[in-house]
Amino acid sequence: MSEDKNEIIAAFTKEIIKVNIAFRQYIQAKLRHNNIDLTFEMLQVLGCLWTTDGVNQQELANMTVKDKASMTYLIDNLSKRNLVYRQENDNDRRNKMIYLTEEGKQLKELIEPWLHEMHAFAGCDMPAELIADCMKVLTRFRENLKQETE
Repeated sequence: MSEDKNEIIAAFTKEIIKVNIAFRQYIQAKLRHNNIDLTFEMLQVLGCLWTTDGVNQQELANMTVKDKASMTYLIDNLSKRNLVYRQENDNDRRNKMIYLTEEGKQLKELIEPWLHEMHAFAGCDMPAELIADCMKVLTRFRENLKQETE
């Protein structure tokens, strides 16, 4: 691979990290402004449950790319805020399923518009085709790296 291509890939990946930080800061500012006592990581867990309620702790850890200890801490804190609860799996008592409470479900209605707003701001001056092309590049990066780690 040429040195120029390597430099472009390095700059591109740095920009991905900066964009991730910008998204995180945007959401954290919204949470602070609305006096919502949640971290970005807690919101990631809630986001997974808003899509699929009733997931075991290991699946949530995989979905959010968190280790098991971190996930336990996050679920404990969400539980203290009455946003989620644990329930034993009928088939395996060691396996706890995580569910949203009514408060956790209602929070989605407040936060989801912020996500739409953030995405609209982020892509306001770009055609959808350009964004789709970037998605293809990122997917290829991920697939190439996955092949090397398997």
